[in-house]
Amino acid sequence: VQLQASGGGSVQAGGSLRLSCAASGGTFAYYDMGWFRQTPGKEREFVASINWRGGNTYYADSVKGRFTISRDNARSTVYLQMISLRPEDTAVYYCAAGGLSGSRRLIPDYWGQGTLVTVSS
Repeated sequence: VQLQASGGGSVQAGGSLRLSCAASGGTFAYYDMGWFRQTPGKEREFVASINWRGGNTYYADSVKGRFTISRDNARSTVYLQMISLRPEDTAVYYCAAGGLSGSRRLIPDYWGQGTLVTVSS
């Protein structure tokens, strides 16, 4: 499965962005999907996950209530809607395909290339 993330950019604090991740080369609907993010010098961290049907979602505490993950299996695309962005949300965001752990966090099998989100104060 190949994943292509897009939608990153620069916004001011309080602004919003929507990230997209288009999948190809596999059966998208077979996979649970998720978003992770990484800043320089830090480990990649989990942000959100969604199960293959789209009926169950899970979020890191730091983004709960501000970010929404969704998917369109007909378009083989997963989205991350981000509102009320904060400077600490600045990171490279990666989409991933895989399966959900018992804690509902995604265990990735495939990664996208990353898209940069910069939030200025």
